[in-house]
Amino acid sequence: MPGILRQLSGLGGCTHPIRLDGHRTEYGLDTTTGEIGNVVHHIDSANLPAGQLLVRCNNRRTTRCPACAEVYRRDTFHLITSGLRGGKGTPEHVAAHPRVFATFTAPGFGPVHNRPTGPAGTVRPCRCGTRHDQDDDALGTPLDPDTYDYDAAVLWNAHAGLLWRRFSIYLRREVAKRASLSQRRFREHARVSFAKVAEYQKRGAVHFHAVIRIDGPTGSDTPPPAWATAELLTDAIRAADATARVDGPVIDGRAHAFAFGRQLDVRTIRSADFDGGQELTERAVAAYIAKYATKGAETATGALDRPLKFAAELAQLDISDHARRLVRTAWTLGARKDLKHLRLRAWAHMLGFRGHFSTKSRRYSTTLGALRDARAEWRRAQAIAANGPEPATTYVLAHWVFAGTGLSDTEAWLAASLEPAPGTEGERTHG
Repeated sequence: MPGILRQLSGLGGCTHPIRLDGHRTEYGLDTTTGEIGNVVHHIDSANLPAGQLLVRCNNRRTTRCPACAEVYRRDTFHLITSGLRGGKGTPEHVAAHPRVFATFTAPGFGPVHNRPTGPAGTVRPCRCGTRHDQDDDALGTPLDPDTYDYDAAVLWNAHAGLLWRRFSIYLRREVAKRASLSQRRFREHARVSFAKVAEYQKRGAVHFHAVIRIDGPTGSDTPPPAWATAELLTDAIRAADATARVDGPVIDGRAHAFAFGRQLDVRTIRSADFDGGQELTERAVAAYIAKYATKGAETATGALDRPLKFAAELAQLDISDHARRLVRTAWTLGARKDLKHLRLRAWAHMLGFRGHFSTKSRRYSTTLGALRDARAEWRRAQAIAANGPEPATTYVLAHWVFAGTGLSDTEAWLAASLEPAPGTEGERTHG
């Protein structure tokens, strides 16, 4: 019993771990002669209390594993924050670089139930005549489902990632134009960096939140030129947003083309401290983006967070009629040979969107991989402090095979009564 409790607590609260069969053996290695020495450490899954090695699932979705999603959220928070005020290998002077927080919305596909606000935040009636509560399930659903453009809504999600890529190219051109530089010379003077996250609106359409910054020619480690200002960046973003466009497929004689919606919001990020809610702060931006990094289409559908195998599964899902129709549309369009490249059936549960939820340019800040490596190094340091130093060099032989996922009923009952093992909770705030 103590052994199984230790193994479960080492998962740090993961509720859907990966189960592995196999073994791992570490041998001491003489670096002078190259000879393999004695066994330093050996693990055999058959001898573990759970009968298998249990590894965290590392799923970023809150609906799938709250504990692993929380680690991902905090990592994303650190990634965004380090690009705003330094740290994690990013110099602190990056806080002086011009940067904005921009929200790019989806176009309209038909009128939906909404919650318009008037002066002083008063709620006005929807076009249906009702003043909807904030948690009203009707919000985001079409006023007339029969005239709502479901094909365009799904195809928008499928092309949103490509549209962002097109926008980022145009943005660099627009910044260079305002600096009176050619695109080639612009790379010698400055660089545009960004970090963004995708969010589903209640109507099921993806839109993007992004931190966009102007750096020096090599990125965050060099100061931007004197002409680079938040105002110039904002003007360039608006121009690139108005220009970016992606041609979509022709469906039943109708050509589709996609651009961002009219509601573009660009705000300058000012300081690291809160100022009575009057300024958009670094901490507020990082927390906002990190929150959406752990959510997916379930924000719009309410339950669907994994791929479908058969269309018949839709009848068993507890989702809204609007979400069901979006998924069914994606599934139907996915059968078309001319849309095979969009893989709409594989991504029907995502309402057609197949891009990464959080992405960044190469020089924006640290990476999620670097944060995970730092966390692993911190764990190793904790183990050395508890068990003594390991040999400087080892030779490892390992073989693992997938044996399933999840916990047995008894393991789940025991895990629910446990606090995370020492170090597994603290590691979330390190790295």
